[in-house]
Amino acid sequence: MNKLTVVLGAVVLLGAGFFVGKAGKDEPTVIKVGSAPAGEFKSEASGEVAAKSTLGERPLPANVVIVKDGESIQDAVRTAEPGTTIKVMPGTYKETIYIDKDDIALSGVIDKGAYPILEGEGLRNDAILYSGNNVTVENFWITHYKGNGIMGQAGNNFVIRNNVVVDTGIYGIFPQLGKNGLVSHNIISGIEDAAIYVGMSDNIDVVYNEVYGSVAGIEIENSRHALVEANYVYDNTGGILAFITPGLPIKTCSDVIFRNNFIVNNNHENFAIPGSLVSNIPQGVGMIIMACDDVVVEGNIISGNDTMGIAITDFSLASNAANDPDSEPNPNRPVILNNIMLNNGNNPVAEVRAILATMMETTGPDIIDTVGMDDGCILNPERFRTIGLGKYSDCDYATTSTVATYTMAEPVPPRSMEDLDQGELAYHGICAGCHAYNSRMIGPPTQILQALYMDNPEGIAEYIANPVKKRPDYPEMPPQNYLDEETRLAVAKYMLSVKK
Repeated sequence: MNKLTVVLGAVVLLGAGFFVGKAGKDEPTVIKVGSAPAGEFKSEASGEVAAKSTLGERPLPANVVIVKDGESIQDAVRTAEPGTTIKVMPGTYKETIYIDKDDIALSGVIDKGAYPILEGEGLRNDAILYSGNNVTVENFWITHYKGNGIMGQAGNNFVIRNNVVVDTGIYGIFPQLGKNGLVSHNIISGIEDAAIYVGMSDNIDVVYNEVYGSVAGIEIENSRHALVEANYVYDNTGGILAFITPGLPIKTCSDVIFRNNFIVNNNHENFAIPGSLVSNIPQGVGMIIMACDDVVVEGNIISGNDTMGIAITDFSLASNAANDPDSEPNPNRPVILNNIMLNNGNNPVAEVRAILATMMETTGPDIIDTVGMDDGCILNPERFRTIGLGKYSDCDYATTSTVATYTMAEPVPPRSMEDLDQGELAYHGICAGCHAYNSRMIGPPTQILQALYMDNPEGIAEYIANPVKKRPDYPEMPPQNYLDEETRLAVAKYMLSVKK
């Protein structure tokens, strides 16, 4: 099978209704636009105003800022007003970009195949961090960062599309604690955790992406209402995952559709950080559903995965995770509809071979349920080699085609500070991406940090801004000095007070 080809392009139009301002040597060019109010698009031909744009369709911007090679993207973000589109010309930009305001579109311009490149040089932790709402990030080549390519921190109504992300450490694209988001048409590889990792989020579409050469291809973790469709997922350790990670603030994962994906040849050696949850993923598994409820698997081609096609399991995979009594461990109500599965299980890992030997089998299954759920269903089970599906019933529907998207028709409001105070919001939106309460993720458990700092929130706040590597078996923590002093102290106090 040939790799998917993604054709990307961006055009800046200068014409009637535009004013090109004269910029100084180090100032970005600003293009003023005034032909339509924010949230509407006016057709010059008809003179009519169209309906409000949906997610992924931006209205005519109030301002367009152009950043050229040699200029600073962050400087443009710092001075941008809400409603600004920042166009970044091809070139190499060695910086980290923080978007902490709403209604910003960060849009690369691709000229004859030349991208704007965000270059981490193996020194910088993150390429793009956004906490604003209604943020778009598109058309960038991101490489050689240590932590994340693109990370969302509690921003809603986001669009991340048409990016190439290569070798950015722990996560490639990582929306955390977001609602109403689209991740589409990205190419991601060389990630030591998950290429696309949707954490503690709601109403997310992950569509038309190519992910390969990573430990986990696409992971939906502690999230609800997610559609993962039409992705090409290959040469990862594990292809597509739906997980509950014990110990996180949000305890549930449910209503996930895995539909019409190519999940092939996911047999890459596991190169995750030792001790992390994904370091337990067996090499050669197409799909893993761990404790996530109401997952529908439909219309996928799952082929050439050496250990097995689909694994449905409980927290047994999280062998180093402490029990979280508030997270229900069983993968309730799994639904397996019409899929094509072939050539899976031809070379299982040693641990699976040993289990198969007790069953007088040498080939891994297309589908295994290690719990033996009695509330699951499957269509045409005779087509597949299965283990543990004896209690599954026949499904009473054959397609989810009535679900076109899980994104919302209208933008959702920002998260209310009435529901989460400043420290709790920062903990959920930033810290919980690496720290669970009582189990190891990327960083040490919050319980350990509480024992170390006890009544010293100022010490945590200082460490957040200026971390020093202390544990050889954990990766270096990136500095979070972009957070202001008040936020760092608030999250430190919340971290010391949280109980579970």
